Amino acid sequence: MLVVGEIRRPHGLEGEVSVEPQTNFPDRFVPGLSLLWRRGDAVRPLVVEAVRAHSGRLLIRFQGVGDVEEARALAGGDLCVEDHDAVPAPDDFYYAHALEGWSCADPAGTPLGDVARLEQTAAGPMLELRTLSGRPILVPFVRPILVDIRLDERRIVLDPPAGLFDL
Repeated sequence: MLVVGEIRRPHGLEGEVSVEPQTNFPDRFVPGLSLLWRRGDAVRPLVVEAVRAHSGRLLIRFQGVGDVEEARALAGGDLCVEDHDAVPAPDDFYYAHALEGWSCADPAGTPLGDVARLEQTAAGPMLELRTLSGRPILVPFVRPILVDIRLDERRIVLDPPAGLFDL
């Protein structure tokens, strides 16, 4: 499942919750959208009834959640969609979960490691690689370091700056 939001807390007394979007496509939150709420092993289907922007977050009311106590029970849970329900990725956009496990090599074909995850940081997107020695390293996921993405091979070609893997 793909996490698209995190429920922070109830908002008001009538069942709204404050949601921190965890997606590059927050406009996906529209009335009628079916989501899965997940916290630990618990999973529950939810349907968006109403949504509005508020202070950098979204305030969402779900069908069947009508008061603050029901909203409080959702706090701390993730809002998810099945992978097949994800917004199709535009050109030159890659979902973090889709790149996990891909191999990375330099332009000469020398293996650098495998993608552990892709994370968004204040400095921009960073690939966390598990190097051949098992050590994690962060590599900026930007051009010109990112040379090529070979979908058919599940391989990313990187040209890291000298010394990056020596740190």
